[in-house]
Amino acid sequence: MNSKYKVLVTGAAGFLGSHLVEKLHNLGHTVIGIDNMMGGYKDNIIEGIEFHELDCCDLQKVQKIMKGVEIVYHCAATAHEGLSVFSPYEITKNNYLASVSIFTAAINNKVKRIVYCSSMARYGDSKTPFTEDMEPKPIDPYAISKVASEKVLANLCEINKIEYVIAVPHNIIGPRQRYDDPFRNVVSIMINRMMQGKAPIIYGDGEQTRCFSYIDDCLSCLIPMLDEKKLNKQIINIGPDEEFVTINKVAELCSNVTGINLPPIYKKDRPQEVKHAICSADKARQLLNYKTKVSLKEGIQKTFDYIKKRGVKPFEYHINLEINNDLTPDTWKKKEI
Repeated sequence: MNSKYKVLVTGAAGFLGSHLVEKLHNLGHTVIGIDNMMGGYKDNIIEGIEFHELDCCDLQKVQKIMKGVEIVYHCAATAHEGLSVFSPYEITKNNYLASVSIFTAAINNKVKRIVYCSSMARYGDSKTPFTEDMEPKPIDPYAISKVASEKVLANLCEINKIEYVIAVPHNIIGPRQRYDDPFRNVVSIMINRMMQGKAPIIYGDGEQTRCFSYIDDCLSCLIPMLDEKKLNKQIINIGPDEEFVTINKVAELCSNVTGINLPPIYKKDRPQEVKHAICSADKARQLLNYKTKVSLKEGIQKTFDYIKKRGVKPFEYHINLEINNDLTPDTWKKKEI
């Protein structure tokens, strides 16, 4: 990867997007970032890049900004899997329609490649470990919107002879992750609550299993997707498969790292929550020489250090509940988090 490109990154003020922008900028690429600031922080915006506060759904403006861009990384998403059952319109608009807008603008500007950040939610409750050759089984509106976006991307790129890669990161943690969002980011929510003297909240029995990926390990896979020929048209899981833990264990690790020991509060299961979500990293190891370098405990420590330095924040209920019934978690209805 010796060439220098003009790259557009969506979600540039968000967690994943801001880290990707910084890495690409440091590698000497010309980076344009866009973000609607719905899920990002202003201090995540990297100095030295061209930044536009803009919604991905604004096709005409996006198309104009994308002039001369060669590579697009589409990281922006309203990545609220559980909430999507109760706010399906907002989640679908911000994921599916926004993605179609970005893909359309990219094609009209004749970009070389589109890298789309999908989600492990595409696998639903398939048998673990999830492998890329499995037929997607999305079981909630968020997952459906991500799979639909994948299909539109593949379709449009095939027709227009544009390269594409579908990255499937899962449960990324680390600095710059939004920690005042009550609907997602379990590690950050737990730490932010604990630092305010509140016990962590766990839905169901806490025996759900997950793998967590530190941001730098995720970037090690995303950067080669910029232009490596062998990655064209590939779907690749990104993240560890050797350290899967229960949510109960996550709460224990957060307690160990923060030094705050508060017994978890257990709430009823959330509808459509996948019990076991573990992706195979074999393909990433084969194509990208992927190796997990940061353990879960180290990742939680770095996340805690970031929140401690930045200061705890009250939770911001920035997305309205569109469906409010007996299935809607009380923690969201009553704003208890």
